[in-house]
Amino acid sequence: MNNEKSVRGRGLRVSTNSIVCALFIIHCSLFINSSAHAQGYGYQRKHLEFYDDKPIHYGFFFAMPVTRFNVKYSPAYVNNTTVERLYSPNKVSFRVGLLVNAYLTDRFDFRFTPAVSLYGRTVQYEFADKATTQDVRESTWMEFPFLFKYKSERRRNSRMYLIAGATAALETNVRKRQAQSAGRLNTKTADLTLDYGVGFEQFLEYTKISPELRFSHGVVNLFAPTNASIAANTAGIQRLTSHTVTLYLNFE
Repeated sequence: MNNEKSVRGRGLRVSTNSIVCALFIIHCSLFINSSAHAQGYGYQRKHLEFYDDKPIHYGFFFAMPVTRFNVKYSPAYVNNTTVERLYSPNKVSFRVGLLVNAYLTDRFDFRFTPAVSLYGRTVQYEFADKATTQDVRESTWMEFPFLFKYKSERRRNSRMYLIAGATAALETNVRKRQAQSAGRLNTKTADLTLDYGVGFEQFLEYTKISPELRFSHGVVNLFAPTNASIAANTAGIQRLTSHTVTLYLNFE
């Protein structure tokens, strides 16, 4: 009986020692594999490691705005039996510009991005007799955004950021606009928008690419009625403000 117990005890000790040895071997193999992974193909180089040490960075961007007018109707629109519907559809436009980014703190930057934008905003009229017409406002604008950027902590070669500020804009082709026929839509030549958006920075070996989505809401009434336009279809308009959603591709 005692011999049987001793044999069982030795068998138990052998089994326990075998399990401990197996666990130790597995642990060592995992450690070796993780070290090899870190030193081999799993290593990722940090590009432009000292990028944030410079106080000012320069760049350029291309952008695709989708823009329209926000229309506020006048009381005359309700009593107008000629125009059944009055609205501004979304129109794809083009923008190009320069970028100046100034370092403020580890989390905040100041950004100035002057740009030239080619817009083709439209006001469309649908009449009671099912006929339709539209007034296209093709214009070139010089825009001067002043923005603050809040950036997250950098994770290897990427980070997210939020951006917000305001943009002052001036129309440049004023003579062409003033030469258009009387009775058509007339707009002002200066605008001010409030901007906000989100972006993603990707650091490459020699440059940084930043896709960005930005929203702009105009605060200036761009509608400039004339005596002729009041008597025409635009009698239903009381206020026009710009609204733009823009996709940017920034290079720094």
